[in-house]
Amino acid sequence: MQTEGRPLKKPCVRCLLSELDEDEIRAGLLEYIRNVPADRRVSGEIYQSRLAQCRSCERLLDGMCLECGCYVEIRALRPEADCASAVKRWHSAI
Repeated sequence: MQTEGRPLKKPCVRCLLSELDEDEIRAGLLEYIRNVPADRRVSGEIYQSRLAQCRSCERLLDGMCLECGCYVEIRALRPEADCASAVKRWHSAI
């Protein structure tokens, strides 16, 4: 099986982030985001608005929220999710 001209690697189910290559981590996260079904994600407009709020937050570090430890690009996809900060930058879409 191949993805975009390169062999598809089997994910390491029991690996910690420290055991993975940074490019593999990033690629895995982006693939996960691409594969979230449309009925389980917010609209593109809401998603971009949420990410803009995350970008302006001092608690964002390397794509992760320091309040809850999530990857903001994944949390922001979820319709039922709220910003984890005490000062809510965005709210649930449902």
